[in-house]
Amino acid sequence: MSEERKSLNFIEQIIEEDLANGMSKNSLRFRFPPEPNGYLHIGHTKAIGISFGLGEYYNAPVNLRFDDTNPAKEEQEYVDAIKRDVAWLGYKWDKELFSSDYFQQLYDWAVYLIKEGKAYVDSQSSEAMAEQKGTPTQAGVDGPFRNRSIAENLDLFERMKTGEFDEGAHILRAKIDMQHVNMLMRDPIMYRILKKDHHRTADTWCIYPMYDWTHGESDYLEQISHSLCSLEFKPHRELYDWFLDQIVDSAKLRPKQREFARLNLSYTIMSKRKLLKLVEDGIVKGWDDPRMPTISGLRRRGYTPAAIRKFVETVGVAKRDNIIDVSLLEFCIREDLNKTARRVMAVLNPVKVVITNYPEDKVEWLETENNQEDESAGFRKVPFTRELYIEKTDFKEEAGNKFFRLKLGGEVRLKSAYIIKAESVVKDSKGDVTEIHCTYSEDTARRVKGTLHWVSIAHAIKAEVREYDRLFNDEAPDSHEDRDFMDFVNPNSLKTIEAFVEPNLKEAKIGDRFQFQRLGYFNVDNDSLADKLVFNKTVGLRDSWAKQKPKQPQQVKQNNNQNQQKSQRKPIDVIQQLGKKYINLPEAKQLKVKSEILELAKNVNYEELQPLFNTAVKKVGTRIAVALVLGVLLENGQAKNDEINTFISKALDDKNELLVVEAQAL
Repeated sequence: MSEERKSLNFIEQIIEEDLANGMSKNSLRFRFPPEPNGYLHIGHTKAIGISFGLGEYYNAPVNLRFDDTNPAKEEQEYVDAIKRDVAWLGYKWDKELFSSDYFQQLYDWAVYLIKEGKAYVDSQSSEAMAEQKGTPTQAGVDGPFRNRSIAENLDLFERMKTGEFDEGAHILRAKIDMQHVNMLMRDPIMYRILKKDHHRTADTWCIYPMYDWTHGESDYLEQISHSLCSLEFKPHRELYDWFLDQIVDSAKLRPKQREFARLNLSYTIMSKRKLLKLVEDGIVKGWDDPRMPTISGLRRRGYTPAAIRKFVETVGVAKRDNIIDVSLLEFCIREDLNKTARRVMAVLNPVKVVITNYPEDKVEWLETENNQEDESAGFRKVPFTRELYIEKTDFKEEAGNKFFRLKLGGEVRLKSAYIIKAESVVKDSKGDVTEIHCTYSEDTARRVKGTLHWVSIAHAIKAEVREYDRLFNDEAPDSHEDRDFMDFVNPNSLKTIEAFVEPNLKEAKIGDRFQFQRLGYFNVDNDSLADKLVFNKTVGLRDSWAKQKPKQPQQVKQNNNQNQQKSQRKPIDVIQQLGKKYINLPEAKQLKVKSEILELAKNVNYEELQPLFNTAVKKVGTRIAVALVLGVLLENGQAKNDEINTFISKALDDKNELLVVEAQAL
């Protein structure tokens, strides 16, 4: 969590009140309690960030406790993966603990509750118990075994423990109130028979405690001060407290359960059971498939701990559930990699360029920067030869004035190299262009509007590139009552292509991250070998999904007039409007608006932006918007001139940090 927080969230306010009311700061202790029945996903990062973030902020210990009470679903593989993911995110736990550490103590306390007449063995079928429990509007009724004698309950519970009975024959229930308004308080189950080996205790036990019985008591044993969990556990708080009431020592700290809104992400599912189905059905290649929302999948795709932590911090801590647009997560990784990723040149959809007036056997090693955002990144040499690859989409035989790439008779600058002019083309029998014949000019000081990336054919390295789309083509794939979430799996979520990359990437290692100039951010996949590089596309340079995302019919109807008005406005006018309020927006909203401005900037030309270079100094938000649009124009080949340099210079001298940051990026 950032030290520069503007205000306390409601959990921090609770902690501050407790400290003000006499709790010692030394008594603060938090925990992250995952169940090891699957890999952690992006939704868990919020719970991780809150608990470990509080630990960092208050300099308090945080336990990593595995709630391993269901041997049917839990495995050591998941324990190891969870530890790896939490450590990768940059968090350090104080103690590594397991609920199974407390099995004997939980059993002893259960015996104590039986002796106190507060627990009993029920021998009904699950169907009978469900019928007897009632509904939220209808009270439950006492079962036939509720008033068994203490002696009989103790005998049956001991025999359950020794394995005398089959699964489902008996359960142990707390004796609370079958008419309670909260159905969770209607004699909840404490133990069930499960004759399955546990990943830690093997066959020592054949009865296992339920989550509600285990959770609070484990918190108490560890002396957790604040037990933080997601909103679905709010109805469980009453039961959490009831169980604690039965065993707490007043001389010891009593844990306090508090709930926060879980992290829900659009176009994503957050159920480990459903994620497991994707793995088992072969929709993805494993828990760490780069299309998966698991932390291991995000890591393999090229996401960084810093970007994920920034995302969690930006989302914040709320009391109500909501759905966060996945584009915010993508924006955070884009921002992070823009500062840290080394720039390289790669061509994903190649067409051959032959520079007819360049010597056939000549090789020049030209210098180019590694990252213009990082002065310490230095420079590298790239080979330039007569025959090159450029992107097929960067050439048209005929094109209008707004096409700033290569066309017949037109000129472009090759990144860190020469200006070339397209003179003629060679086509195959289908009429497709296979070669573009160009001439080059050594007069690189001339102004041309377009700049293209390229690779020398003689030096290019073949690489496999995996481009990913959303795994689901529905914004909320598991929210449809009449449809299965699997119906919304995107059949085109993975596209594998053969690409060509510059020779400097020959030594790239697994996990290395790069910006393929003008294309996006990529990292070296785990499948990569010394003689076969494999890259995953982490994210594009811009949010390309926003344009293609379908709108719901009701939204179209409701917003028809607004959309008509918006479509009639020029992009530059919309950008100005967005910029006016920019600096007064909360950070999460700023990121969203920034993404909108960058998308709109694709349809703005230099002549439209030019008048805004003279925006008044006090209109900082508009100047930030201008800087963002200018960045897009420069990236697309706009050359710097005196007006641009003057604007950047003034922005760098401004007192507003947000503006200075954007100016530095230029």
